[in-house]
Amino acid sequence: MATMPPQRHAPSQPPGRPAGFSRVVRRLLTVVAAVAVGAGMLAAPAHAAPSVDEIDAQIDKQWEKLEPTIEQYNKVRSQLKVNKKKSADLQKKMVPLELESALAMNKVGDIAARYYIQGPSQEMGALLVNSSPGTLAEQLVILDRLADDQRKQIAGVLAVRDKYNRQKQKLDALIETEQKQEAQLAGTKKQIDSEIKRLTKMLPVTSIRPAGCPKIDGVVSSAARTAIKTACAQVGDPYVWGATGPNSFDCSGLTQYAYKSAGISLTHFTGAQWNEGRKVSRSDARPGDLVFFGSDLHHVGLYLGDGVMVHAPRTGKPVQVSSISTQPLAGFVRVT
Repeated sequence: MATMPPQRHAPSQPPGRPAGFSRVVRRLLTVVAAVAVGAGMLAAPAHAAPSVDEIDAQIDKQWEKLEPTIEQYNKVRSQLKVNKKKSADLQKKMVPLELESALAMNKVGDIAARYYIQGPSQEMGALLVNSSPGTLAEQLVILDRLADDQRKQIAGVLAVRDKYNRQKQKLDALIETEQKQEAQLAGTKKQIDSEIKRLTKMLPVTSIRPAGCPKIDGVVSSAARTAIKTACAQVGDPYVWGATGPNSFDCSGLTQYAYKSAGISLTHFTGAQWNEGRKVSRSDARPGDLVFFGSDLHHVGLYLGDGVMVHAPRTGKPVQVSSISTQPLAGFVRVT
């Protein structure tokens, strides 16, 4: 008879410990661990809210990306203004040209109709009927001359018509360009407005009192003095993109407005203003020069000397005097 192997019994609970004691201990340890983790999280230092200066710096950085788009808008808008003037001038020239073309074509039509319906004119008929041998050579010369005169008339008519058509093609192309530019402006404006609205929500509530312009010393042209005086009188005026004064400005709008008061015309676009004077080195820069920033020339101010300028910075910052070292310097341009 086979013997059964001895059976193994689970160790019994130590004396004095009730059943389920281990489960209770494990739960307690879990709770303690959770409390410890929670305490550690509470003990971790809270992340401080950004300061006004930090928010301002963030907006400045984002504005550097937006400002080229604003200046591109200014560029297209100034081109549109030029094209509309060209279009209007061309339309004025075309009014008499169109009338001349119509009259010339009517003249050709009259000649064609007369020959079709009546045959040769009475003058030509008279010449052909008069067959006197003594005058035949003269008759042939006259006929040749009349035909040549008619050819010249027709050629003149065609020249007038072609001139009119060429001018009309130019006008049509300009109008098509204007329509594209207006559509581009509308799209860009929507994009800029949306971004400015977003940035405006970030603007810190501060009371900005911009400093006034310093006294200008040294050799400065009368036009530059007038421009500086005008620009400095705008210190504290709000920045509004696309504005050219008299009560709000963007950067190229302020420089345009300042020099307009001195009788000097500048385009409302930084890229154009860069080419509307002669380049000068930083060591030769003097008050009244335009100072540009960024490889894309997205910002411009009016230099006051001693490393400062008056400019229209951005939304939330009014026209003010600032250091020229806050942005990457592109160069100086003298327009006087």
